[in-house]
Amino acid sequence: MGDNHDSPLTAADLAAEVAATYGTEAFLSADYAAAEKERLWPRVWQMAGRLEDIPEVGDFLTYDICDDSIIIVRTGPETIKAFHNVCSHRGRQLVDTPATSNGVRGKARNFICAFHGWTYNLDGQCTYILDQDDWHGALDPSCTALSPVRVDTWGGFIYVDMRPEGESLEEFLGDAGRILKHFELDKMRYKWRQWVIYPANWKTSLEAFMEPYHTTTTHNQLTAYAEFYAYSKAYGLHSVSGFDQRKQAENTAQGGSVSRAGKGDDPRVSTYELARENYTTINYSASTDTLIAAAARLKDELPETATVGEVMAHWMKSAKADDAARGVVWPEIPPAVMAEAGLAWSLFPNQNILQGVTFALCYRARPYGNDPDTCIFEAYALERYPEGEEPQTEWVYAEPTQENWGLVLAQDFANMRWVHKGMKSRGFRGALPNPHQEQKIINMHRNLAEFMGRGAPVVLRGTDEPTG
Repeated sequence: MGDNHDSPLTAADLAAEVAATYGTEAFLSADYAAAEKERLWPRVWQMAGRLEDIPEVGDFLTYDICDDSIIIVRTGPETIKAFHNVCSHRGRQLVDTPATSNGVRGKARNFICAFHGWTYNLDGQCTYILDQDDWHGALDPSCTALSPVRVDTWGGFIYVDMRPEGESLEEFLGDAGRILKHFELDKMRYKWRQWVIYPANWKTSLEAFMEPYHTTTTHNQLTAYAEFYAYSKAYGLHSVSGFDQRKQAENTAQGGSVSRAGKGDDPRVSTYELARENYTTINYSASTDTLIAAAARLKDELPETATVGEVMAHWMKSAKADDAARGVVWPEIPPAVMAEAGLAWSLFPNQNILQGVTFALCYRARPYGNDPDTCIFEAYALERYPEGEEPQTEWVYAEPTQENWGLVLAQDFANMRWVHKGMKSRGFRGALPNPHQEQKIINMHRNLAEFMGRGAPVVLRGTDEPTG
């Protein structure tokens, strides 16, 4: 293979699945990490939490990204606001956010600075200043109110944008939002949520969950139940991946969704075996108890002659009825949308969603302090529950072990730190991502380069010339 790779990668190149490469600066450089503070994070919508984190008026949460801390507070039954977490007097944070916590949640009638007592109401207006007369009338709301941050919601998620103006969240999400809205993620609630301070760059860690290409090797135990050949496709800033039927028989995929039949002579059995294996080894996420129970009955409820299509249809119909009986209503998703939705989405810059009709498995990674070799990594499961039966959850710090995260996620953790370390080798010439199955990652770096003004992926051109 030659080394002629100096042409910038274009959107047309992505669509044509042209091979590309990029270097390691975005992962390893302290200067690059410092530049992200100015060129990336303050210039993009980013997910900061879930509406269920602040259900009542006065409930607030904090979101920290690099040196910025943001308070998001519910100001009314249908309204939320966001402010920079800093007193306008001398700059003290209003809410302390120690590095040992994954954000702070609480309830407040107002926010009081612990330094001099300046006080702010939930709308960010300064309502008390100690000895205000000493300023001889120089202070007014324009300089004493908290600095606002744009905030909006989608799918039950809360997003913030530190730019005073820019595209709307709907515009930012584009086709990704259009497609995923059908899954009604806003009607799901946390099943569990865990985080860890992990020894790898935030991009290294996030990319481990952006493609199924690694499944055959990293999660090789799963290949006994299904094939995992995948596709990925760019949607502007965002990207989708799914199981590719071009190399698979009908029985290995169902409209690109998470729930699918397994490989084997009897689809009644293989469907259950695949669903059970995924569920129990991915920390009881990426499916539900209802779906697993319905799959377990397939052998008893269908004849041996049942086709893959009949098995899938019966499984979904049975599970849907079981859920309806307990008060869980499935969304009606058009088949064309289900096919386009694929398996999982990467929302730029740092949110991954593996979506199902009644569940979702989500990941987020972000910088930890100023160290490009460390990140905050989070994973959480969402699920539909009967009203009033949602579990009460909190963020749990969990070391990256199988006991804490399940077999599959532990296998991913076992790669991430060594990928990051390996990129520091003088022998590593740059990434060679699969242009069909890892296009999500290529697209991420192409978009990242647009914000950063550096490090863009370039076309990789090989040569058939013999080597001497």
